[in-house]
Amino acid sequence: MPPLKIYVAATRQNDGKKVMALGLVLALQKRFARVGYIKPVGQQYIEVDGAKIDKDAVLVHEVTGVASKLQDMSPVAVPRGFTESYLDEPHRDDLVRRITECYARASEGTDITVIEGTGHAGVGSVFDMSNADVASLLDAPVLIVSSGGIGRPIDEISLNKSVFEQKNVTIAGVVVNKIQPEKYDKINKYVRKGLERQSLRTWGVIPFNEVLSHPTVEQLASDLKAEVLSGASHLKVPVRRFVIGAMRAHEALDWFDRDALLITPGNREELILAALSMRAAGRDHGVAGIVLTCGMEPHPSVLALIRDTDLPVILVQQDTFDTASRMHDLIVKIRASDTAKIRETQRLVEDFLDIDGLIGWLKEHAARE
Repeated sequence: MPPLKIYVAATRQNDGKKVMALGLVLALQKRFARVGYIKPVGQQYIEVDGAKIDKDAVLVHEVTGVASKLQDMSPVAVPRGFTESYLDEPHRDDLVRRITECYARASEGTDITVIEGTGHAGVGSVFDMSNADVASLLDAPVLIVSSGGIGRPIDEISLNKSVFEQKNVTIAGVVVNKIQPEKYDKINKYVRKGLERQSLRTWGVIPFNEVLSHPTVEQLASDLKAEVLSGASHLKVPVRRFVIGAMRAHEALDWFDRDALLITPGNREELILAALSMRAAGRDHGVAGIVLTCGMEPHPSVLALIRDTDLPVILVQQDTFDTASRMHDLIVKIRASDTAKIRETQRLVEDFLDIDGLIGWLKEHAARE
């Protein structure tokens, strides 16, 4: 039997595809001697040894220890201006060659390879390498990840299913993610019924998880390019809500809790001191951290107090409104250092995805090919 493979796609951005791909690799490593991974087309990359490598590929490599070379795990990273350049001079044959050669190396000697897509079925169509195109090119069955309730995911899955089937791609099944716990039993029942009517297998219905849905101070500091003034060893604390420093200090006390992040200019020293004093007193409703905006540092004596605490305090150049807006729009991503998020990813996939049933289906599918 040839090595198994599964292509993980989503119906839209932020449906949990990365959680599913990472969790699936970790789960499969418990069941197979060698698991491969590749993200053929990536849109967000970093430079590694002079090569453009998709951030998700770097994450999987660091967390799982997949044996492939990073360059083989990320054959096509799309830089700024790539679309215009491609439309001026299309070169699909080159993209095909890079993807197929890297896949051959990344999957060589493996028992199973997880192929991570980019967004919904049509993403990448503008340069002739949509998810459906890549899945067809690699002859890989697709696992579609969606999120939400009953009607919306079924509608979106049906639409994506049509695009994949136009490219003669087999649909392995579906995972519905981010279900509100209080609605889980109802949605689990009816979304499976609805998908069965579409001749689709449901391999998992996964509840919403707060740990995976909230950023840490570390991620905020990185994305905002902030300077860390204090609490460098406590940056992994999660942030569940933001408190804007547009009130008097005694009024702000009612909004402070250990999951809140205070956002305020550095000259609002009474607010900063209120947050620091609550932290020093060990109050459970002391803030998770402070973001000082407008590039303003507080008075040197207050700054000295900040540096003497373990409370995460970061300094950004943007104003308070812009900072709060960027945080609100932030898409939370797992990082290799987010051990709590990685543990939750493993648990959710193991507990709510029928991994062994999916493996059995993949083996039957491979035997028929």
